[in-house]
Amino acid sequence: MSSAKRPGTQGPGSHAADSHDLIRVHGARENNLKDVSIDLPKRRLTVFTGVSGSGKSSLVFNTVAAESQRLINETYSAFVQGFMPTLARPEVDVLEGLTTAIIVDQQRMGADPRSTVGTATDVNAMLRILFSRLGKPHIGPPSAYSFNTASVRASGAITVERGNKKAVKATFQRTGGMCTHCEGRGTVSDIDLTQLYDDSKSLSEGAFTIPGWKSDSQWTVQVYAQSGFVDPDKPIRRYTKKELHDFLYGEPVKVKVNGVNLTYEGLIPKIQKSFLSKDKEAMQPHIRAFVERAVTFTTCPECEGTRLSEGARSSKIRKISIADACAMEIRDLAQWVRDLDEPSVAPLLTALRDTLDSFVEIGLGYLSLDRPAGTLSGGEAQRVKMIRHLGSSLTDTTYVFDEPTVGLHPHDIQRMNDLLLRLRDKGNTVLVVEHKPEAIAIADHVVDLGPGAGAAGGTVCFEGTVEELRAADTVTGRHLDDRAVLKESVRKPTGALEIRGASTHNLQDVDVDVPLGVLCVVTGVAGSGKSSLIHGSVPAGADVVSVDQSPIKGSRRSNPATYTGLLEPIRKAFAKANDVKPALFSANSEGACPTCNGAGVIYTDLAMMAGVATPCEDCEGKRFQPSVLEYRFGGRDISEVLAMSVDRAEEFFGAGEARTPAAHKILQRLSDVGLGYLTLGQPLTTLSGGERQRLKLATHMSEKGGVYVLDEPTTGLHLADVEQLLGLLDRLVDAGKSVIVIEHHQAVMAHADWIIDLGPGAGHDGGRIVFEGTPTDLVADRSTLTGEHLAAYVGA
Repeated sequence: MSSAKRPGTQGPGSHAADSHDLIRVHGARENNLKDVSIDLPKRRLTVFTGVSGSGKSSLVFNTVAAESQRLINETYSAFVQGFMPTLARPEVDVLEGLTTAIIVDQQRMGADPRSTVGTATDVNAMLRILFSRLGKPHIGPPSAYSFNTASVRASGAITVERGNKKAVKATFQRTGGMCTHCEGRGTVSDIDLTQLYDDSKSLSEGAFTIPGWKSDSQWTVQVYAQSGFVDPDKPIRRYTKKELHDFLYGEPVKVKVNGVNLTYEGLIPKIQKSFLSKDKEAMQPHIRAFVERAVTFTTCPECEGTRLSEGARSSKIRKISIADACAMEIRDLAQWVRDLDEPSVAPLLTALRDTLDSFVEIGLGYLSLDRPAGTLSGGEAQRVKMIRHLGSSLTDTTYVFDEPTVGLHPHDIQRMNDLLLRLRDKGNTVLVVEHKPEAIAIADHVVDLGPGAGAAGGTVCFEGTVEELRAADTVTGRHLDDRAVLKESVRKPTGALEIRGASTHNLQDVDVDVPLGVLCVVTGVAGSGKSSLIHGSVPAGADVVSVDQSPIKGSRRSNPATYTGLLEPIRKAFAKANDVKPALFSANSEGACPTCNGAGVIYTDLAMMAGVATPCEDCEGKRFQPSVLEYRFGGRDISEVLAMSVDRAEEFFGAGEARTPAAHKILQRLSDVGLGYLTLGQPLTTLSGGERQRLKLATHMSEKGGVYVLDEPTTGLHLADVEQLLGLLDRLVDAGKSVIVIEHHQAVMAHADWIIDLGPGAGHDGGRIVFEGTPTDLVADRSTLTGEHLAAYVGA
């Protein structure tokens, strides 16, 4: 055998292709990044750290992952690209060595009422095929087992254009699995008419009490008033039987209103389409409050909440129907599938087994396939999205994770770490944005951004190994080995919130007294029943303020000033000082620059190419008309005030001629939750997940509640910020409030006055109180998983 080399080849280990082992980023300027240049090793696990708002997501998601996706989209034909979202090129000079990026983020999953864990992961599709092959009696194809497919029957004449055209009679039938009564939703709604209108008033007097339905200008109301079906000047209670029927249940019909053709339909179907077709969790707070008042949802009596038709429920494999299979906990379902031995569908069973085992492996074995996707927490949603990648044969791809340990008990973090390392060991590049020291510890390479947040961040402070980070003088390096200590003395409760016989979801008839007037932390592994106990059993009355993890609704026109109500006192102060209308000082109202309509930028749609946003030339990005900017308050115009940071604005409105107590109070709350670096006019769409939750907390702090319920407030918080959060919780308790926190972070547990630990496991293995007492007792006891991990954390 000849040992001669072919011409042009190099020695072993020095192949030209092997030189592309880095992702090179040069001159990244997305959001607050300051011309960042960095080389990231491929086929390694790189963790990005830094305080919340330091630019981690801007570098990983908005630069590396965004450009990878844009380049992949450009490989499709122009026709296909027309149906895809157009992505702009990130603000970066050079990006080399990119591989295909798969983004696994914490975006909540689709809030469609028909979307479940099963439909979101393709497990339902596999189960439907399985039942269509093996189910007895056989009722039809896979669609016969789908609650999203309605049965269809049709017959009539069709024209066959072949030779001599002739009409032939044809019938068509498709069997679907949808329950006809609830249309595959599993619940039916009953509407309380007294919440929709005041029947003592006429339409012209403003009878409607539905949010957003104003009688004078709202088109929807005008359609009813001018439809001709009802008398707009007659009180609703005096309507004839026919008028009331047309008003409530009228079929859709075209009517002319002010010379415009519009569709009139009865109030009940209108409400069902506009409010009840959407998931409650995805609604704005005031709309959700209205729906909860006006509509009662009850389990569908015909399908008993399974969403499926009687035929689909009657077909069974070994006495189990597809409805029973979807209601099982996934780990039990995995065992049931494992026991099936059917050679005719062996490949399908193997694929189904692997997917279900992935659920168990990733710590989601306690879920069931019929769980609505909109009810999953951010962490659960992220792990559900991971399922489809775990068994993937793809290698040399870049996986991008956004805090994969969110919502995980310390006991489960090790399992998540193993999965990340497994993805890396298959030859993939894994990029992780993370704050937990347990997750940072497994990194091959660490990139620390900072030194501060917002304008004070956006630079790379450190890159290297975990050991080198410990020795580095950066915020993360200094706090990496921080460990909270147990409190020497705890506060005494001033009362108790009695919960008796709680049985929501997996809770097993739980009786517990939640102490009031103290910091009470509820812990337990993911799926043990913490949220079910607190959100499901603590009455959401006027005295309870709940700050959950649901995302903030807001467009690019929304900013911290508009969201917190801060803009209101600022506008009034400007108006009073200049003796003009407050509306002039709103970029969404009369003061808006007419060229860009107050957006500050002009959006140009370039059809096939990505749209371009250019600063408005007339207002130079200031969003206001030039005449408005001539009005000043405290020596500043409104655009200069909105460009201030929270800390700077707190000084500005706190003293001197610009003193405005109402604005100062709101700014103080923003500063208290650690958002002092945000600018008042920064679009909400540019905030990180942790910043959004703290913004929500700041707005709720003004509410007159006696009991605060916080759901994992440490989400997205840097180690250095957790201390500030604990100080804030202490201040709330010292001010006479009761604070109940659902949390996994050991620093918060150690700081608690009282701990309620649920478990011992997840799903049907959980739902019980396994410990109640002080953190010191929990550490001394060490009888639960939480106790073991807390003891290890505090070094006991």
